[in-house]
Amino acid sequence: MSGELPAVAGAGEAGARPGGIWGSALTTQEFAAIRSVGFEPAGQVFGAAVYAAGDARGYDCPGARGSSGAATPATQVSGQGEPGSFGLLVQAMYQARQTAIGRMAAECAGLGGHGVVGVRLRRGPFRLGRLEFTAIGTAVRAPGVAHGNGAPFTSGLSGQDFARLIRTGWVPAGLALGISIGSRHDDRATARQTRQWSGNTEVAGWTELVSESRHDARRALEGDVRRLGAEGVVIAGMQLRVRVRDCPAAAGRHDHIVEATITGTAIARFARAARRRASPALTVMPLGPRNRQAARISL
Repeated sequence: MSGELPAVAGAGEAGARPGGIWGSALTTQEFAAIRSVGFEPAGQVFGAAVYAAGDARGYDCPGARGSSGAATPATQVSGQGEPGSFGLLVQAMYQARQTAIGRMAAECAGLGGHGVVGVRLRRGPFRLGRLEFTAIGTAVRAPGVAHGNGAPFTSGLSGQDFARLIRTGWVPAGLALGISIGSRHDDRATARQTRQWSGNTEVAGWTELVSESRHDARRALEGDVRRLGAEGVVIAGMQLRVRVRDCPAAAGRHDHIVEATITGTAIARFARAARRRASPALTVMPLGPRNRQAARISL
């Protein structure tokens, strides 16, 4: 470790408690890995947020008229910032997660930590319009390293993966999220493809819904990585929730709803300059008239 952390991983000034008792969710292997790259646990940190948000069941069907040949699409996908029928719900889910992560990072700063490793994000079930998210992890610090002006980094990486990342010249920039909710009205084509006597056949509408929801969540994840100023992302997991509801606009018909969530740790390089200094220098010779003649003779 050098004498200071890269700016992307810095933390705000906080009062550490030298000699205090700390707790962590680290295994002994994770603890050893973190210590091997100059970090130590500062304590277990937690953040939570409860939002009032509408369940997807209360949203209109995007394509009930499309089943009768109208131009309205039967599939609609809403990602972060998108104005689709589920746009407000997606925004609430994103804001609730970010609030929980921010409160966890604030606890880390209060312990004098530079960042949080091993973060676990959990979402509770929808209950009476309530949306609950929690974030828990272990704050870590590098003794003797000055704090920067930014917030502590957050990372879903294990202690071993965090150590490998540091050794190879990379640093966590923060947790990145991609959220998307899509719905598709089961139109006449879908009804034909799902009849009992249709045999083994692909339901094209359902495939389209799953594919578009995943692609939209990936685009939202990439946007979050750019917001964090990072260069890439290490994916921790992708969740796909699929369910069926009675169509609110067409009696006797159904809608399929897909919620896609991708979580990962955005990462950035901090040892690029050191690697350039270690590279062998190149000899450059200007090829003027005399030098071109000398080059031909030497060849």
